[in-house]
Amino acid sequence: MKFKFKIQDYQTEAVEAVVKVFEGQPFNNRVSYLRDLGNQTTPIQTSLLADDLQYVGNNGSGFGNAPIELSDSQLLDNIRALQLDNNIKQSSELSKPFGNTCRCALDIEMETGTGKTYCYIKTMFELNKKYGWSKFIVVVPSIAIREGVKKSFEVMEDHFFEQYNKKARFFVYNSKNLNQLDNFSASKDINVMIINAQAFASSLKEGAKNETARIIYSKQDSFGSRRPIDVIAANRPIIILDEPQKLGGGATQSSIKLFKPLFSLNYSATHKDVHNLVYVLDALDAYQKKLVKKIEVKGFDLRNLRGTDGFVYLSQILLDPKKPPMARLA
Repeated sequence: MKFKFKIQDYQTEAVEAVVKVFEGQPFNNRVSYLRDLGNQTTPIQTSLLADDLQYVGNNGSGFGNAPIELSDSQLLDNIRALQLDNNIKQSSELSKPFGNTCRCALDIEMETGTGKTYCYIKTMFELNKKYGWSKFIVVVPSIAIREGVKKSFEVMEDHFFEQYNKKARFFVYNSKNLNQLDNFSASKDINVMIINAQAFASSLKEGAKNETARIIYSKQDSFGSRRPIDVIAANRPIIILDEPQKLGGGATQSSIKLFKPLFSLNYSATHKDVHNLVYVLDALDAYQKKLVKKIEVKGFDLRNLRGTDGFVYLSQILLDPKKPPMARLA
C-alpha cells in the first residue's frame, strides 16, 4: 500500500520559517575534509574534528556541512524579523545551549498530531536545496519513537523523491555496526542518522553501567581504534531534537555538545526550555484549522452550584462499562 501525502500550508510555513533564519547563507555542498580512517596499512592523519577540517580530495575524503557564514548579529536579525512577522516574542540574543560550535538553537512548536516528523524531514530537503547542508542527526527520547521515525522516512521516501528528485540515506545508529558512520561521512547525499538518547547519554565515569552508551566515546578495535563520536562530529551535523522536553537530562545535554552540531532544531508541542522560537502552531491554532479531533459534549448536570460562583472545574471522570464516560464538575 502506498500513501499519498497532501502538502499542508501550515507545514510549509513551518519549514520556511527555519530556512529563512539562514537567509544570506551561500549554497555550498562540497565541503570536504580528510576523514579519519583509523588504523590502516598506510598511515593517515587521524582524530580530525569539526574545528580542524582539512580540505583535500582523496579516497579518505569526508563531506561535512559548510559552516554558517552569517554573523551572530545577522542570524539574530533574521530570527527577530521572523518573530515579528509571526507575532512571536522577539529574542534578545541567540540561544547556544550546545556550545560555541552550535551557532543557534531554534524552537518549532507544533501541536501533537499535526505532522512535525513530516515537517523536519521536509526541512532537511529544503536546507539541502537552499544551502547544500546534507548531514543530519535526529535525536529521539526512546526506542519506540526511534522506530516510528525510521518508519516515517520509509513511508515518505517516494513522496519527497517526487518533490526533490533525490532520496535521503537514513539509518538507525547501532553500536554493533559502526561502519555505517563511515558511509555517513563519505557520502555527498542527504544523510540522516536516527539515534535514541540512551545510545549516547552516558559518561565514561559510569563504568559498565551503560556499556552500550559508552561505546560511542571509546576507541574501538573493530572501528580502527577510532572514537565514533569523533567520526560523527567531523561532519558538523545539524541536530534535530524530537520531543526535547523529554531529553532534558544533564547527561543528554552535555553529550549533545560532543556532536559539535552546526545548529539544533527543536520540535515539540510543549517546550520545557525556550530557545529561539521561530514557528508556533499551538493547540488553539490546530483547533481553529481543524487539524485535531474535537471533543463532543453531550450535556452536563450541575448540582449545588450557586449563581454567584464564578467557575466550575473538572473533578473526576466517571467510567462505567455499561454507560458512556461522564465528567463530574465541582
